Amino acid sequence: MARKHEPTDEIDRLRLARSEGVGPVAYRRLLARYESAAAALDALPGLARAGGRAAPPAIPSPDDAERELHAVRRLGARMIFAGERDYPPLLALLDDAPAAITVLGEPALLASRAVALVGGRNASANGQRVAENLAADLAHSLVVVSGLARGIDAAAHMGALQTGRTVAAVAGGIDVPYPPEHADLQRRIAEAGAVVTEAPLGTAPQARHFPRRNRIIAGLALGVVVVEAALRSGSLITARLAQDAGRELFAVPGCPLDPRSHGANDLIRQGAHLTETAQDVLDNLPDHPSREGLGRVPLFARGIPSGVAEPPQDWRESAESAADLPMARRQVIDLLGTSPTAVDEVVRRCQFSAAAVLAVLLELELAGRIETLPGSRVAMLPQTGF
Repeated sequence: MARKHEPTDEIDRLRLARSEGVGPVAYRRLLARYESAAAALDALPGLARAGGRAAPPAIPSPDDAERELHAVRRLGARMIFAGERDYPPLLALLDDAPAAITVLGEPALLASRAVALVGGRNASANGQRVAENLAADLAHSLVVVSGLARGIDAAAHMGALQTGRTVAAVAGGIDVPYPPEHADLQRRIAEAGAVVTEAPLGTAPQARHFPRRNRIIAGLALGVVVVEAALRSGSLITARLAQDAGRELFAVPGCPLDPRSHGANDLIRQGAHLTETAQDVLDNLPDHPSREGLGRVPLFARGIPSGVAEPPQDWRESAESAADLPMARRQVIDLLGTSPTAVDEVVRRCQFSAAAVLAVLLELELAGRIETLPGSRVAMLPQTGF
């Protein structure tokens, strides 16, 4: 029997999301500017060339995209694209929300009222017990989100499974359980809750994937609880991303003599809610992200960074017709370095319009000359092959 072909728009969206140089922010800007994935795909080579790229970016073929969609469905999973009705609403508020997520389990669970519970991998027995008990109590009324890592994350998932449901955000493909010893735990989570990732099938987790996984954890939840995190723990990255997105922060205090507690204790010192019981979370968990966090997002969803007082009447038209783009390109490049810089700061210090700056940043990202980082920041990449 012939294989049923996928809708063309879905194939085009996946091709755009998987195209070389197209990160989550570029994906949203391209769709806002060109209004369809097909038109954005047609424009990619020219935009990358304008940004300084000699060779056109690699774009998956329609057959490649269709094969990926079918492989996802054969696993019993589903792919959801940004802008679709079933895309998790809290995650969609992030300015760098994933262009496409793959969900194994119940996709509707990602829209439920949720709290994230994260912590260190080398957690103590006491820390794991606290996380497990806290997650079990919270799961009576909330979905518990974590990252399936060793230590606190695994304890949180196991606790939540005792009384409710849980969501695991993973760094690799859903077909590559990590760590390997958590394969059975991932299966149980998928059966009773959901596993979510933005990585394509077959992706083995690497260090650079985990900060992106962390922003999904923060983005799905109204608040983040940190249990046993050292000062350089990846859990503090999740906490910072949550704070940037206007989500509430909670931390379980630990012994000052244990370095594994220094990060969580420092969060309390900075204003996170001291958390000993589930009630401490329930009493302080908001119904919506804070206004400060939401304030950044609606503008960025239209392609205009936060901090810009008045967006152009039609940024797409003004960006495309700007005769001063070559000069704006030089000025933006001069303002950037290898250290991350806030997009707002680039806009403020550049004499050109916000629309022109964003058009330049889009070209440079598609050319592989800059990297867009969580928290609306950009950084230059080493120049090779241009």
